[in-house]
Amino acid sequence: MQTRGLLLLLALILLAATAEAGKNKKEKAKKDDSECEDWRWGPCVPNSKDCGLGYREGTCKDESKKLKCKIPCNWKKKFGADCKYKFESWGGCSAQTGVKTRSGILKKALYNAQCEEIVYVTKPCSSKIKSKSKGQSPMLLS
Repeated sequence: MQTRGLLLLLALILLAATAEAGKNKKEKAKKDDSECEDWRWGPCVPNSKDCGLGYREGTCKDESKKLKCKIPCNWKKKFGADCKYKFESWGGCSAQTGVKTRSGILKKALYNAQCEEIVYVTKPCSSKIKSKSKGQSPMLLS
């Protein structure tokens, strides 16, 4: 009987200690958060060259913060990495200009970035002619 009571007391002590540790973590998280709600964030500035790891600065009233960020090295579009667009399919090739075009509609602007609602991108037309048989020999088609 004493062993059962001792185990119950030990379990209660462990439960109380765990609950107290959880409170401390929550209090620390609240202390780190700012009360300011109207943060203004600048663009992601890479540490070197024009892509890779970097930081963005934010200000709110008298406070300022720096956040780590990353610009993918294949992301060199004029509309920036903080503007996310939904693109339609590529249009046909223009014989006059030798390029094809598609448009994208703004899906999300990260960190209050100034983004255009609709953007247009172009790329050179492919010089390869695609065959309709997709690699099958004429013998297999008949």
